[in-house]
Amino acid sequence: MLEDRNLLIVDTRPFSSYGESHIPSAVNIDLVQFHWIDTSKSGIVQFNKQSKLLLSNIGVSKDKFVVFYDDVSGISAARGVWLLLYFSHKKVAMLDGGLKKWKAEGYKTETKTNPFVHSNFNGEPNPKVLADFVHINSVLKSKRSFIIDARSKEEYDGSAIRAAHAGHIPTATNIDWNDNLDHGGGGVFKSHDKLEQIYSNIPKDAEVIMYCQGGYRAANSFVVLKMLGYKNVRMYLGSWGEWGNRLDLPVEKMASGK
Repeated sequence: MLEDRNLLIVDTRPFSSYGESHIPSAVNIDLVQFHWIDTSKSGIVQFNKQSKLLLSNIGVSKDKFVVFYDDVSGISAARGVWLLLYFSHKKVAMLDGGLKKWKAEGYKTETKTNPFVHSNFNGEPNPKVLADFVHINSVLKSKRSFIIDARSKEEYDGSAIRAAHAGHIPTATNIDWNDNLDHGGGGVFKSHDKLEQIYSNIPKDAEVIMYCQGGYRAANSFVVLKMLGYKNVRMYLGSWGEWGNRLDLPVEKMASGK
């Protein structure tokens, strides 16, 4: 299976971790280095251009089934899944439990660096899985849209400050992405039933927008909602890195964050 020429395995961890050990035949791209906090129209045009270059460099093409992995069922691998779904590439998955579970189950690893085989990736952007600040600002008073803040409680309530503004997007519900994982079970996703319970207050027929600080933790929650069967899920690419640094956008704080 690992030798299948239509299978592309992508290790999304830092290169230092990849060099210590990785899944055989995997290529490496540290996706955390490719963050983006400009969702203006021109910003999205540039994001599309840069993303296609990145995906072409690592060898994504329309015939490839792409598997992203992390140390656990983490945020970088989830960002890779979201990125390919955004470019309408549905042959994509992430390895549940990541390298930690792979090793625990006794599968082989290697240390040699695998070269990229460049492609000419030209996927079509799907705006229905991406949210920009204009869209979010327009649905703040809508009862048909739900916003989930995937950050920590401290970031949400404003006691932890990581932008010009502290707090959260008005109406947002705080569900920490860490709640998605079974931390005692090797870093895999929690069971379907447990995840259903965590997100039970979010209607499945609503538009759901996820955000965090930079669009990585939110990507993990995006993947979870897609697994749970939510149809209309978007990730706010700019997240708090954009929203919290714009003085023209509304912000809420909890009393403890004042």
